[in-house]
Amino acid sequence: MEAKNTSDEQAAEREAQALLLAKLAGGLAHEIKNPLSTMAINLALLQEEWERNGDADAPHVRRSLKRVRTLQSEVSRLEDILEEFLAFARGGRVNRRPEELSRIVHEVLEFVEPENLRARIRQHADLQGGMPLVLVDETQIKQAILNLLVNARQAMPNGGELLVRTERVGNDVRLTVTDTGVGMSADELARCFDVFWSNKKGGTGLGLASARRIVEEHGGSLIVVSEEGRGTSFALLLPLAVELLSRKSEEPKASAEAEAVDE
Repeated sequence: MEAKNTSDEQAAEREAQALLLAKLAGGLAHEIKNPLSTMAINLALLQEEWERNGDADAPHVRRSLKRVRTLQSEVSRLEDILEEFLAFARGGRVNRRPEELSRIVHEVLEFVEPENLRARIRQHADLQGGMPLVLVDETQIKQAILNLLVNARQAMPNGGELLVRTERVGNDVRLTVTDTGVGMSADELARCFDVFWSNKKGGTGLGLASARRIVEEHGGSLIVVSEEGRGTSFALLLPLAVELLSRKSEEPKASAEAEAVDE
């Protein structure tokens, strides 16, 4: 009972944090996004003016244009970070349907394969077919899986091996994403799901936090093990569709029994 209370308290704390972020998101949209748009427009006009009126071969013109393009790149990066934060803070409605997890994983792997090949990462997939269905919002689960795969690629800057496996484990379907990258220290492992924390250059600290939230909204869990210098493995567990539906149907009965005990 104590463990359940602790779990409930942690869930309530995360929910309160999500509500606070959603509230902050509205203010950020006005206070940051609009000025960034103004900066982007003025930088584009400045670039156009330099290119139209300046001597393209003059050293000072080349330097100025290079600085303008650098600023444009940074503004674009800030806009992307803001959009990612707004999406995380606002969340989304979960529209669940029975789906086969292996098929979903296969489609995401096909999407990331070209980029992984360029990064000298070899993909190894063991996707079991014919498994029981899971009740998921395909778009959101794909986003969670993509976040895990991108995280794995970023952990292997010099290339490596990516191992992806799906299997049934009891009343769950498990997806395992393992990389042979840099791994994480004990401190990094403890903080990897924290919002806005990242040990990667240019990281927003939202990818893994978003993945965990999506999985938990589907009644699942996301577990990680890592060893510094040897790699990291994430295990995404989702309850079978029949198990999740059975659990929901038992909730009213459990509530009625609890009320009877209280009386």
